[in-house]
Formats: sequence, structure tokens, C-alpha cells
Amino acid sequence: MEKIRLQKLIAESGMCSRRKAEELIRQGRVKVNGHPVSIGDGATYNDVITVDGERIYVEKKRKKYYIMLNKPRGYVTTMSDELDRRCVTELLTGLDERVFPVGRLDRNSEGLLLFTNDGQFANDIMHPSKHISKTYRVTVRPDVTEEQLIQLSEGVVIDGKKTLPASVSVLTKEEGRVVLRIVIKEGRNRQIRKMCEAVGLEVARLRRTAIGPVKLGMLKPGTYRELTSEEVKALRNAAGES
Repeated sequence: MEKIRLQKLIAESGMCSRRKAEELIRQGRVKVNGHPVSIGDGATYNDVITVDGERIYVEKKRKKYYIMLNKPRGYVTTMSDELDRRCVTELLTGLDERVFPVGRLDRNSEGLLLFTNDGQFANDIMHPSKHISKTYRVTVRPDVTEEQLIQLSEGVVIDGKKTLPASVSVLTKEEGRVVLRIVIKEGRNRQIRKMCEAVGLEVARLRRTAIGPVKLGMLKPGTYRELTSEEVKALRNAAGES
């Protein structure tokens, strides 16, 4: 584990300022694991640091993760599954902090899924009052009529409640299948599938391509990356402006 300058660790404990900590070190009042130290020495969060014989406790600052995953089909959005199905967390290897999904995608859906260990950030993104947009590429069968497009756009009743107006457009159309772009500002359970079923459309494929201003882009299925600071800021702004 990488060592951190002692004065910084003492300051992080809340005992005193970094400058005051340097004075304590110079005065020989600080020890690490029972040994005297000098200015410039370092320690880890696991070392025992004492000042005048009293131990100080330094809590390691957790790195905050903001991650996007391109979820493949066949994975459930849970931390663990009693039916022994594959979980999305199996794809997040190499992290030194536990992260949790921001929202969910059902087992047969794919695409952009966010993860974080920042509870406030997750709540801001998921809270219904924020109305952060979610964009989907939806393949339906066999065809779609103008009336069905209008119904989806204006809102349909699912689970006893009408959906908010949505943006619906046709991306490609060929015999037996149509690809739609649907943008919603809600996050109800299996909402896109239920909306399509409500107007008589069969969903063959469902992929989320964006959450607010953050787009999935060319990220390969089953892989993840950390969001850039600009992407995190854009999501915070989207939540704050709604």
C-alpha cells in the first residue's frame, strides 16, 4: 500500500491542521507503529499513528466511482440472484469499491447501465421528479402504424397509470421489422416493453443508448468504463435543472 505523508494523515483525522501536524512531528510527539518519525516520513491507513501516546484514527477516503456498462442480454440487474442467474456485477471486475446499479434493465434488455458508490448521485439520477431522459433503440415486429406512433408519443396506460409524453421516431423500416427511437422521461418497471405491448407491438430487441446527455457510444457489450468528469457534471446538471 502506498505511503502518505504523515502530516496529511494527521490532518485527515481531524485532529489539527497540516501545518500544526508538521510542528508535532518536529517536536518528536508523533510515532508510527511505536517508532519516532521525522518530517517527510509517511504511513498507510493501516499503520498505528500516535500523538503523545494517544492513537489517532484516520478513515480512508473512498474513491467515488461513476461507471457505464454496456449490459448484454441474459444478465439480471441485481447484486446477487437466488435463481443463480448471471448478474451484471460479474462484469465489473478490478474495482476496489462496491458499486451498485443506478436504475435497472431487465434480463432481455441491453445497453447503457450506470453504476456508482455515490448514493446522492444515484438518487438524483433516479428520482422521478428529475425526469432525466432515457433513450432506447427498439426493434418491433411486424410493422408499426402512424396511429401506434401517436399513441406511444401521447402516452398509454400501463399498470393503471398513463405514461408521460414520449419522443418516438422511426429509424429504419423493412418487411417484418421496424427500428424505433424512443425517448422517455420516466423509469417505470419494464416501461418500454409495456408501452409497446399496450399498442399491440412485439418487442424483438431493446437497447438503451443514452441516459440524459451521456451516450453509450462504441462501448463493447459486456465491457465498462468510468465516466469522464464532464459526463458526471452533465448528469448532475441534468438532474439539477429538471
